[in-house]
Amino acid sequence: MALRAGGPAMALLRGRLRLPGPGSRGHARLGRSGAAAQPAAEEPGEDAEVSTRKKTFAEVQAERLDQAERTVLIKCPSRLNEKKLLQYLSSHGNVKSHFFFENRGISALIEFSEKSSIASLQDAVGIPSASEHHVVPFKSRLFTFTLKNPVSQHLEETPLHLSPQNHIPVKNLIEKLCLADSISSQMYILLDEYQLTEENIRLRFLACSLVRDFARAYFPDSTVKPFGSSVNTFGKLGSDVDMFLDFRDTGKHATKMKKGPFEMEYQMKRLPSERLATQRILSVIGDCLDNFGPGCANVQKILNARCPLVKFSHQPTGFQCDLSVSNSIAIRSSELLYIYGCLDSRVRALVFAIRCWARVHGLTNSAPGTWITNFSLTMMVMFFLQRRSPPIIPTLDQLKELAGEKDKHIIGGYDCSFVSDLRKIKPTKNTETLDVLLSEFFEYFGNFDFRKNSINLRKGKEVNKPESSPLYIWNPFEQDLNISKNVNQPQLEKFIAMARESAWILQKEDNTQQMINKEPWGLAALLIPFGKNNSSKMKNRMKGIGSETIRSLLDSLKLNSASSQQKAVGK
Repeated sequence: MALRAGGPAMALLRGRLRLPGPGSRGHARLGRSGAAAQPAAEEPGEDAEVSTRKKTFAEVQAERLDQAERTVLIKCPSRLNEKKLLQYLSSHGNVKSHFFFENRGISALIEFSEKSSIASLQDAVGIPSASEHHVVPFKSRLFTFTLKNPVSQHLEETPLHLSPQNHIPVKNLIEKLCLADSISSQMYILLDEYQLTEENIRLRFLACSLVRDFARAYFPDSTVKPFGSSVNTFGKLGSDVDMFLDFRDTGKHATKMKKGPFEMEYQMKRLPSERLATQRILSVIGDCLDNFGPGCANVQKILNARCPLVKFSHQPTGFQCDLSVSNSIAIRSSELLYIYGCLDSRVRALVFAIRCWARVHGLTNSAPGTWITNFSLTMMVMFFLQRRSPPIIPTLDQLKELAGEKDKHIIGGYDCSFVSDLRKIKPTKNTETLDVLLSEFFEYFGNFDFRKNSINLRKGKEVNKPESSPLYIWNPFEQDLNISKNVNQPQLEKFIAMARESAWILQKEDNTQQMINKEPWGLAALLIPFGKNNSSKMKNRMKGIGSETIRSLLDSLKLNSASSQQKAVGK
């Protein structure tokens, strides 16, 4: 039975989908401490869920950052009594929530109710012995606990629930999908297995907060915040953490002191360009993390990139991290996707399914290259959902029309304004099932005229390509940029071929018979690489793609020829 938007689909969503924000279902795994660990909260009712969904992006980020500042990370002994650990920590203050995970041993994330509890704990913690290695005496919020009497405490060991920090392998995922009763159910199962958990999100914000502790040694009013997949509701378990050093609070402080007879300002180092200032700031922070940061390894300063950054491995949390300096447009992109992800349960389910499909077939890759990026692929899904009748999500221009005064943002001359209050956006009247949307996505882009048309989320319609890149997706904000400029013609042709093959499989296969035979069906069938057995069928469905390449080359030659003639006439 197919699941429609609302009704059963929303019931399934309440059971599986971890909506962004501290009130999401992932809290059920987090322990609360009093006399003993208890579940953090009961399953939220519909009103609680709606309340969570209506929170703005800024509100959710502020709550997460506040949580992170009241949090410590403890490397635990291999044999541990959870109750005794919590009883000890409670002597420093109320433990609001906690969870355990495995990363080079057992670790515990502990959230206190008050920041003062962390200071109390730090006062009780000793400096490591310098008998073998000299230590850098930086007192962070990372601790190591060992048992004083391991033999006597061995009998008191209790089993721990460990929160998973990586998604299951595709092979195991396919086995789970084959047990579902519809393609819609399969897509929600994939979403549940791959999306960021409540615990993983907390770890990401903690990693940023720990880096912020270093940054504030130099820039006391600065903050470090995650952006991209960590906050836009489309993050996958195991993905990197993109974070940025934000100085906007510094700017606010500068405008406060306007009263009195004097114009007052700090004396600050002046540099000839913002880029040079960014490079120097990141260079210092990179050196600081490399030389003094507990658990910060493999630090690389990539300062001459278009967007300078510092890459490093944060071993205590297990994340690969990229640190940059205030990237306001990237933050607006994160918020835009957050809004789209919160508007309809089908949006995230479709994006996760398409991205998993693309990765299985080698259409995307974690390394830079000529293939389609996850961001470009996500934008293609958003555009497809804008093109449905009726549309499932609004265009960027429509969101701009709903923007209030506080929503107006002009960044570097680009209009990045759109509504932030989700309550102002009317829900869609579209009731298409995910079964239909998955098949239609492949059908739509398998027959899309990439030679002529480009993808524009601001307008929500196909427009003529301004230049001859094989795939042209307008940057939603920087409208003179193509976010898919890296994609070459062979990679685009491979995407088209895979889309056509997938559309054909979904249209032709007998799901009922395959379910009876316990064969992969629906989405599961699409997550198996199309092998040699399907090579003849693939060739038939790839007909026409080669001719598109030839037409593209001929058009390019005509354009070059016309341009040369114009130059000759001009001379």
